[in-house]
Amino acid sequence: MEELTEQKCVACRVGAPSVTPDEITQLHPKIPDWQIITEDGISKLDRVFKFKNFKDAIAFTDAVGAAAEEEGHHPRITTEWGKVAVTWWTHKIRNLHKNDFIMAAKTDAIYKKFPPP
Repeated sequence: MEELTEQKCVACRVGAPSVTPDEITQLHPKIPDWQIITEDGISKLDRVFKFKNFKDAIAFTDAVGAAAEEEGHHPRITTEWGKVAVTWWTHKIRNLHKNDFIMAAKTDAIYKKFPPP
């Protein structure tokens, strides 16, 4: 099976199918550091990344933003000194889509390029 980081996001429209519980069972172990949270009734993938300084946190934020632009799928990113919170969900369907898991995996891959905190 092709790794999530090698897959591309597909364009979503209102009414596109959300991931099923079975798909979540298969996909979530591939991004084990991500939590599935619910905000305002919407399931989302959420993770906080730690950094040794603000410079690395900003560089990571920029790299995730560039990846999001490339894929046409955009997260919520909150950058602070020493940490960056990233939350993925599919706005148009107000739920999780496979795109969110793809982008979470790509976000993890970006993080691996940074020095540990």
